[in-house]
Amino acid sequence: MVSTDRLLAFAALSLVLIVVPGPSVLFVVGRALAHGRRAALTTVVGNTLGAYVLVAAVALGVGSVVERSLLAFTVLKLVGAAYLVYLGVMAWRRRGSLRDAVTAAEPGPEHGALRTLGEGFAVGVANPKTIVFFAAVLPQFADPGQGHVPAQMLLLGLVFNVIALASDSAWGLVASAARDWFARSPRRLAAVGGAGGLAMIGLGVTVAVTGRKD
Repeated sequence: MVSTDRLLAFAALSLVLIVVPGPSVLFVVGRALAHGRRAALTTVVGNTLGAYVLVAAVALGVGSVVERSLLAFTVLKLVGAAYLVYLGVMAWRRRGSLRDAVTAAEPGPEHGALRTLGEGFAVGVANPKTIVFFAAVLPQFADPGQGHVPAQMLLLGLVFNVIALASDSAWGLVASAARDWFARSPRRLAAVGGAGGLAMIGLGVTVAVTGRKD
């Protein structure tokens, strides 16, 4: 299995990457501002599950194929970007009715837990930057001399996702706490919903225009 030194080194590298706000953090913050703490934390769980699917794909060799193929990389990137823009547009269009969602005892069908979980999963599994990171970094920390390389990469990916789960949850809680203050005013709340939608649209555009060019 993975040596302690390699495991700690990978954890340190993962922490540095994760604590800097990136696509996952911005998406979680956008969901927290638009729909509150429960949606933010559910999104974090879905995003983490999606990211671990990428880990499994890399461990099984699929990730390296995507990383080497410009066409596969570009298609995945654009699909993820389009989905983020779609969610952002929906959040912007519904910003006026956000107060009802905040004051309701239970989430409506449009923002149920399963749907929110699925949205987080879709964004997590379609994050091209995460695919490239796993494809480029995981193999470097696996030791072929120890055997069971796929199992080593699955363990390393689990470490990454545990750190990401804690960090993204913290961001979601902070953002949702700030949202509670805005919820005291319908105008503030509409602004929050619009800001969350614009943040996701901006994130989708950023994902679409950045990444590999050759």
